[in-house]
Amino acid sequence: MSGGAEAAERTGGGIAPAAGGAPARGDRAAGRDQAQDRAQDQIAAARSGNDPEAGDASGGLDRSLFRYIWRHSKRDQILICAVVLASLPLYFASLDLPRRIVNEAIQGHAFEKGNETAKFLVLRLQMPDWFGHDIALFSGFDVDRFELLFGLSSMFLLLVLINGAFKYWINVAKGALGERMLRRLRFQLFSLIMRFSPDALRHTKASEVATIIRDEVEPIGGFIGDAYILPAFLGTQAATAMAFILLQNVWLGLLAAGVVGVQFVVIPRLRRELLRLGRQRQLASRRLAGRVGEVVDGIAAVHSNGAEAWERAEIGHRLGGLFDLRLRIYRRKFMVKFLNNLLAQMTPFLFYCIGGYFALKGQLSIGQLVAVIAAYRDLPPPLKELIDWDQQRLDVQVKYEQVLQQFLPERLLGLDAPGRDDSLCGRLAAEGVGVQEPHGPVLANVSLSLPLPALVGIVSDGGPAASTFARVLARRTVPTSGRITLEDHDLAEWSGAALTRRIAYAGVDPILFPGSLRDNIVYGLNRRPPEGAAADAKVLAEARRTGNPVEPFPADWIDYAQAGVADAAALDALILDWLTRIGMGEEVYRFGLLGQVDPERHPDLAARLIEARIAFRERLAAEGHANLVEPFDPARYNRQATVAENLLFGVPTTTALTGRALAEHAVVRLVLDRTGLADDLVTMGERIAATMLEIFRGLPSGHPLFEQFSFLSADELPEFEAILARRTATEASAERHGGGTLNRIRRRWIGLGRYGSADATRLIALPLAYIEPRHRLGLIDDAFRDRLVAARAELRAALDEAGMGGVDFYDPDQVCAAAPLRDNLLFGRINQSVADAVETVTATGTALVQEMQLAPAITRVGLDHQVGPEGRFLSSVQRAVVSLVRALIRRPDLLVLDGALSPMGENRARTVLGLLLERYGRENSLVVVLPNDRVADRFALVLRAAGTQIQGPERPGPGAASPEEAPAGAGVAAPAAAVSARAEDETGPEPARVEQDVKA
Repeated sequence: MSGGAEAAERTGGGIAPAAGGAPARGDRAAGRDQAQDRAQDQIAAARSGNDPEAGDASGGLDRSLFRYIWRHSKRDQILICAVVLASLPLYFASLDLPRRIVNEAIQGHAFEKGNETAKFLVLRLQMPDWFGHDIALFSGFDVDRFELLFGLSSMFLLLVLINGAFKYWINVAKGALGERMLRRLRFQLFSLIMRFSPDALRHTKASEVATIIRDEVEPIGGFIGDAYILPAFLGTQAATAMAFILLQNVWLGLLAAGVVGVQFVVIPRLRRELLRLGRQRQLASRRLAGRVGEVVDGIAAVHSNGAEAWERAEIGHRLGGLFDLRLRIYRRKFMVKFLNNLLAQMTPFLFYCIGGYFALKGQLSIGQLVAVIAAYRDLPPPLKELIDWDQQRLDVQVKYEQVLQQFLPERLLGLDAPGRDDSLCGRLAAEGVGVQEPHGPVLANVSLSLPLPALVGIVSDGGPAASTFARVLARRTVPTSGRITLEDHDLAEWSGAALTRRIAYAGVDPILFPGSLRDNIVYGLNRRPPEGAAADAKVLAEARRTGNPVEPFPADWIDYAQAGVADAAALDALILDWLTRIGMGEEVYRFGLLGQVDPERHPDLAARLIEARIAFRERLAAEGHANLVEPFDPARYNRQATVAENLLFGVPTTTALTGRALAEHAVVRLVLDRTGLADDLVTMGERIAATMLEIFRGLPSGHPLFEQFSFLSADELPEFEAILARRTATEASAERHGGGTLNRIRRRWIGLGRYGSADATRLIALPLAYIEPRHRLGLIDDAFRDRLVAARAELRAALDEAGMGGVDFYDPDQVCAAAPLRDNLLFGRINQSVADAVETVTATGTALVQEMQLAPAITRVGLDHQVGPEGRFLSSVQRAVVSLVRALIRRPDLLVLDGALSPMGENRARTVLGLLLERYGRENSLVVVLPNDRVADRFALVLRAAGTQIQGPERPGPGAASPEEAPAGAGVAAPAAAVSARAEDETGPEPARVEQDVKA
């Protein structure tokens, strides 16, 4: 939990004392309310990314990384450091045990005076002569020499295990601490992104910001857990080992301390250049990510302008510079590492020489020398890690400072504090509003007033002033000067949540997110957090510890009251009503036919589909068209389906059972080999490949025959030509050398027997897409059909036995959830050999759907249609409709349209504008940007852009054009005409629409 949230918890139940002594009841209530208000403000500030405890913060982040870490994790830091200190006595004891094992047990110093027993578990701290006498901690037990040896060795092993357990707990604890802090930091940065000002957003690349949150803070998170604990842990370990060496021999201790001092002085100085190079590498990597993101976003323009080679050259140049930086870093880093390792290895050499000299002179026992060497063995690793920690500290501090530069306070909007939430009715006034862009002023000292609710048209003069003023009214652009007031109250007094609920905006460039149509349309209603916290207590506790939201997710966040409905079903009905009125209802219906029906989500529709399936088959038979659809039958081969569909007899739910991967699937290949179908499919693949090579030889890659015979693409022709050539070579070799085992092995060794592995798989994959009535190559006979139907059941059993699944099998009495709704209704394949079969089946199915009143339910399934990244699976008209309906279902007090109808064309735009003019003007306000004044007379108030000024309002005069003289669409569809034309030039044609019938 963030510092602000903790403060909120501390003050949430506080009582403010009354002045002069005991608090009065009213004062106590007022104090309680004030404390609760402060707590709510602090919680809201923490969730918005701003930490109220950060005194010199940058957007709520401390300038000092260590201060940020300490403020949010001091409790955990202190606890882990306490465990580190508790482990030191046992670590010191493990250093002393090797000396006792050598001296007392192996050399027998404990039995020198003829004693048959010696003391075991005597806890004595041995001191050098110059320090004084030994310190006895425990008198121990009497044991013989072997018992002493095994006892001391067992104690050493026990201490090793205990010290290992300490290290394990410490490492896990600091790792968890680092991950919690990383989660907090990432969430805080994301919250700050939500507060970026429009100007900051214009100068920010989405890919660069995503790189910061995903990659650049990753090493910061890894360092956070080590920031205080690692130097404490390693420093105390190194100090303990150094103290032990000093206690054994002063000269050896001073020698070790000297080498350590050289390491701590020289190595960090040599690493300063690494910091500078690392900083350059980080900036270069960020710019590379930004440039790659730009290319991906504009890939259609790259292709249409033939700029692929230029883009590759630029990216290659950037990669070359990044390679040079990284190479220089590697050279410097490993040079420093070599020097550090050299110093670390020199000390044992000196210990053996000098320590051995002292041992020969009798000034140092063999046990002490062994113990010193063993202790020094534990000294370089922590020292090296401390040096690495210092390097990491400097590096991470640089990264942290660079991250802060992206979240400076001047780039952020103010916090959304509680404010007014009044309806937007009354006198709306612009008082000296100005908007300044880098190239100059767009709006300058605009002052006017509008009585709301009203129908307002803003006539553009071809410049940006009209659209900019509309965006200012919609709070999409923050004016650089002046203010917008409602009844003399600055709109800044309204809370941000209130304004986003009461004002809706739809522009020429709809913003859609990956997800379904429904998800995008109800996006503006996801503002009511579910009551109660997360059900999982552990998840809730972690969220509080890291300052993250405690509301459950995923959950139903939709504010049905704002849409004026009671539940999800009513909301779907409202959405479909608006989509139908705007002209997209038929398209959503077709989306539903191509969508999937989940029996758990749509149990009623699933049951009705089974009824419709039976009725559909009966109607076709009654009309004499039973032969137009060949139904799926578990005991029959469907001649209108592919070989793969007949083999699986279902719809794959995993990519491992689709396309070429099906031929590579282990279970499928096992069944094919066991039933003998593999040889048949290889033979069919050979004939298909040979036929396709003969047909396609010499044809260009875009020839229509490639689409008709979709077995091979133009790029695959050389591959299959080589496969057939290898097959021919294999057969020729067999004729020359015979078919014995040795010859088969010989052919495999010389490369002619590859036909049994990869080549066979490629050939098996070809006939899996074969349909005899369509391709007509005469490859399938009745015997093959019977064997494949028999293999169907065996494959299903094999998949179940292997526990793989991956196929939603067809069942005449069940809905196949993985299949499109259309296929569930047909439950078969249309006979391709009958003329007009598709049209006849489509007409019969459409009539049946209408009679059974299934259309509304099917259309509701269409709301699950995926729109793709940025809505790319939809046409520009469909994206515009989704954006408009998203604004309409929120029932805003003020709806602002800036070119939102332009993609729809004049006829549809005329209809939509008429709907909006009927809907708005009495209780709600509508503001529309117009390219000219041909339809201005349809609005109650008209504003006119002139340069950087907005003039008006004025009421349309009698001489204005009437709606009959100028269609409404003419004035609405034009604002973005140039934009749409330019977008089509750069992005290519719109995605293909869904077929007008169910023939897909």
